[in-house]
Amino acid sequence: MVTAAHPAPRPLPLPLTGVRAAVRQLGPNWYAAVMGTAIIANAGATLPVRFPGLRTALTAVWALSFVLLLVLLGARALHWTHHRDRAREQLLDPTAAPFYGCLSMALLAVGAGTILVGQDWIGLEAAVAVDTVLFTAGTVIGLAAAVTIPYLMVVRHRIAAEEASPVWLLPVVAPMVSAAVGPLLLPHLPAGQAQQTLLFACYAMFGLSLLATLVMLPVIFARLVTAGPLPLLLTPTLFLVLGPLGQSTTAANKFADVAGGVLPASYAHGFTAFAVLYGVPVMGFALLWLALALAMALRARRRGMGFAMTWWAFTFPVGTCVTGAEGLGKHTGLAVFDGLAVVLYVGLVAVWAVAAVHTARGLLSGRLLAAPR
Repeated sequence: MVTAAHPAPRPLPLPLTGVRAAVRQLGPNWYAAVMGTAIIANAGATLPVRFPGLRTALTAVWALSFVLLLVLLGARALHWTHHRDRAREQLLDPTAAPFYGCLSMALLAVGAGTILVGQDWIGLEAAVAVDTVLFTAGTVIGLAAAVTIPYLMVVRHRIAAEEASPVWLLPVVAPMVSAAVGPLLLPHLPAGQAQQTLLFACYAMFGLSLLATLVMLPVIFARLVTAGPLPLLLTPTLFLVLGPLGQSTTAANKFADVAGGVLPASYAHGFTAFAVLYGVPVMGFALLWLALALAMALRARRRGMGFAMTWWAFTFPVGTCVTGAEGLGKHTGLAVFDGLAVVLYVGLVAVWAVAAVHTARGLLSGRLLAAPR
């Protein structure tokens, strides 16, 4: 007989099986794979070189990124539905929470690709509609992440100085992606107030993200100097610093592209000058950081760095440098920037292929979604 002194034992929870088990460890960092795939199409769409079949290949890659986005959104919805405890842990984990910025950037990157190359398959009208939805959702989520994640870092997360990481840049760089891709929608808005409002909103997000990045970068570099190299598996995150650098250069050049038909001539000339005066030195610093990050990655590889999802940091940030160099080539007329864009793009495609193959193998084996030991 069961008494108050000897209550009935609670039944053990049933083991998770199937899809529910597979998505338990699925974190927001997986959106980096969508970003890294979409940037292949976006950066390739404006390359200064063309060859037969390129446009079709880029559109196929965009379609792949779109499918990956839909699948991942569904999987993350299941994660939040069935594993809210784990989702809350990720939000309160200072190493995982910044990756919520990747959701915004994945939406924005796929949306931009829809306008740039996706219209070849679905038509311009449908492409504009899709990008409008993805841009709006991505921008709202990005602005929310840019406020919420730093807030949690201050009031809930407990972070030691030696734990500073380039991952911290992810939530604050998301509005910069909005700034860079927003001008793609300008030609499809009514002339006048609507176009000017969107352009200046993108310019405001450019400033928001740039100043937030300038606040965080010294902390990240100071950690490297005082505490030494990052752990091996986190070394690829050094490439994340390229994101705000390349994306801000891209955004400045996109402003110059559209300002002439939207703003008074004096403002338009100012945006054109700003694209070069800002973009050239920032691209110079990006190349310096690229060399440093590459040297650190090679060092980590020699010391046994294996594949992890952090390898996707090799893709999207480098892709933003490709688009930044493309914009500078257009506005300066210098072949050196065109050549830089092509060289970086070749490297981007190579590292994307490596990351994609390893990710597919990890999914098939179950290793990437297994619970940490």
